[in-house]
Amino acid sequence: MGAPYSNNSESAGWTASSNENDTTRHTLSVNRPLVALADRYLGYLTDIPAALLVLAEIVVLLAGVISRYAFHQPLIWVDELASLLFLWLAMLGAVMSLRRGSHMRMTALVDAASVSQRAFLDLLAVVAAATFLLLVIHPAYEFASDEIVVTTSSMGISNGWRAFSLPIGLALMILAALVKFCAVTSGRMLLTAVAVAVVSAGVFYLLQPIFSDLGNINLLIFFVGLVIVLVFAGVPIAFAFGLATFGYLSLTTTTPTVVLIGRMDEGMSHLILLAVPMFVFLGLVMEMTSMAKAMVQFLASLLGHVRGGLSYVLIGAMYLVSGISGSKAADMAAIAPVLLPEMKERGMKEGDMVALLAATGAQTETIPPSIVLITIGSVTGISVASLFTGGLIPAFVLAALLAGVVWWRGRHVADALAPRAPRSEVGRSFVIAIPALALPFVIRAAVVEGVATATEVSTIGIVYSILAGIIFYRSFDLKKLWSALIETAALSGAILLIIGTATGMAWALTQSGFSRQLAQTMAGLPGGATGFLAVSIVAFIVLGSVLEGIPAIVLFGPLLFPIASQFGVNEVHYSMVVVLAMGIGLFTPPFGVGYYTACAISRVHPSAGMRPIVGYMFALIAGTVLVAAVPWLSTGFISK
Repeated sequence: MGAPYSNNSESAGWTASSNENDTTRHTLSVNRPLVALADRYLGYLTDIPAALLVLAEIVVLLAGVISRYAFHQPLIWVDELASLLFLWLAMLGAVMSLRRGSHMRMTALVDAASVSQRAFLDLLAVVAAATFLLLVIHPAYEFASDEIVVTTSSMGISNGWRAFSLPIGLALMILAALVKFCAVTSGRMLLTAVAVAVVSAGVFYLLQPIFSDLGNINLLIFFVGLVIVLVFAGVPIAFAFGLATFGYLSLTTTTPTVVLIGRMDEGMSHLILLAVPMFVFLGLVMEMTSMAKAMVQFLASLLGHVRGGLSYVLIGAMYLVSGISGSKAADMAAIAPVLLPEMKERGMKEGDMVALLAATGAQTETIPPSIVLITIGSVTGISVASLFTGGLIPAFVLAALLAGVVWWRGRHVADALAPRAPRSEVGRSFVIAIPALALPFVIRAAVVEGVATATEVSTIGIVYSILAGIIFYRSFDLKKLWSALIETAALSGAILLIIGTATGMAWALTQSGFSRQLAQTMAGLPGGATGFLAVSIVAFIVLGSVLEGIPAIVLFGPLLFPIASQFGVNEVHYSMVVVLAMGIGLFTPPFGVGYYTACAISRVHPSAGMRPIVGYMFALIAGTVLVAAVPWLSTGFISK
């Protein structure tokens, strides 16, 4: 019996869509021609418009930059049009991710189950997602209908054109779930999964009178207990958050559920989040143009003859590439195929390679244009330009500590050394790598000098990368461009739906008074700012391993950043500490999604890297503590 809901991943932990997946792969085990036809046409209905929307956003944002900077004539309608298209892109991308089974979910327990149990849990995950969609589609329609009377200020059109993307996107996701159900070979299994969902919903409904007397204990029931059960059962995290929030609002408060849709709209509509699909696409373009390959070859020519030299190259390459793509999955997918085969040929063990790859992913979480930094700017109002500037030195500190571990481990290892590259070869590889090495500086300069915003600057990077690929590297493949647009939409939809439902959960937590209680508890911690930072590091390592960076920031950023300000902690400094801590959790087994993504990209079994990664993680923790203790590392280069 084929599993009705799978993730196309060799890993045994969190799974998420990433750019190494072929864009034609999705999760249906289609065994009926009619179902296959329905799935194909659903793909046409979502993939083509979503890809065109990504392209349209690039054109609109680039037109705004050119008009404002080159002709000094700002196009006042750019932001409104970009926002309108963005919500449609987010919802269609979420449909694509559900169709492919690539929404982020935790499968550590699912993968440990037997084949039949795994198939049932995979199916139950789709049923849970469909349950949430059915519960919120009518409130979404109400919300969109109310928005019809609202008129945009610049274009003068009804806001309904934007808002109706929510109910239409939800309806298409329901259709995608139905197609999956039709592909299931066991009607009994499907009925059982539906029965579990109906009975569970019925039990919660019958317990409503009890919930009304429990006060804030309901927060533990819904936002801790229910979320943990759903997440560990393999329900995609976006739908787990959504179900918990809908249940809390409808069963314990008098708040209309349409408010949840409003908060989802608010969370997914921050224009700064448009940087997410733009930088994801930039990372894919970077792969197509062989820019990452040029960087790696230059570094290898410099350090390939040193003992453990390729390990240093891996650390340096991840540092440089992270400044281009903004996506850790894209970073690792760009570097690993180029470097790991040569490292293996020189005698490095697979476990050591994947452990270092994962550790470098954690190390580079603060390097601009980090999507997590963009999210922090979105939910807290901190200047993204300041965050981009503040993230470079902390990542360098962690890179130096990782290099120290590499040196310590390799000082007595007699690995196969390559001959020192002639100066002419080093010079030639440097010349070839110059356009690639310049891109991070082009991106940063465009933001700092005011040429483009953090949202718009990715379009400059995209144009630069395409021109570099055509003129310098002669490796730009137009045939891959369409696949890159589709992959960008799918990955962005998965990320943005999490942000939407997490924003709803964060709003519910705030309205319950939890934020005040948390502030009072944190303010009473011994040790003042030092104690607060220490607790924050531990908390965000845990949160990063369980929630992943973006939802953790959306949920807890609005609560904790004001407390940090009360303690006198600089907001950029606190951002770096939080992001580094989450990066450690994100890439630390047994729960970190980043670790399993590194294993999948490297095609190495997760158990191989468990022991080697311990030393690297201690180095990362030490670096995070150092960054927390020395604020200048985060704020020293920020202009006052």
